[in-house]
Amino acid sequence: MRGDSKNQIRLRIHKRIRRRVSGTEARPRLAVFRSVKHIYAQVIDDAKSHTVVAASSAEKAGKNGGNVAGAKEIGKLVAERAKEKGIKAVVFDRGGYQYHGRVKALADAAREAGLEF
Repeated sequence: MRGDSKNQIRLRIHKRIRRRVSGTEARPRLAVFRSVKHIYAQVIDDAKSHTVVAASSAEKAGKNGGNVAGAKEIGKLVAERAKEKGIKAVVFDRGGYQYHGRVKALADAAREAGLEF
């Protein structure tokens, strides 16, 4: 374990989470990826290996995903796009990140916008 980078540790945690969390057509997976500058969210049907809906702060220059406010915008946006496709319930995949800060803000905003998880 010694000498592992933060990202290697995160990926190991993500693998452990993915053993239990998978998306179906009825209840797809809301996956989150966080970089320093941006935050990305995808709604994925793992049965078909297909991304149904995606949203990211990198789409438009005006959005900032590097802070909690930007993450809230993306959470709201991904929930709106999912509802347009008829998706009401998802399973949340935090991607190995702690459920805190930007990841929590995105999840809370998605819930407020009408997604159930």
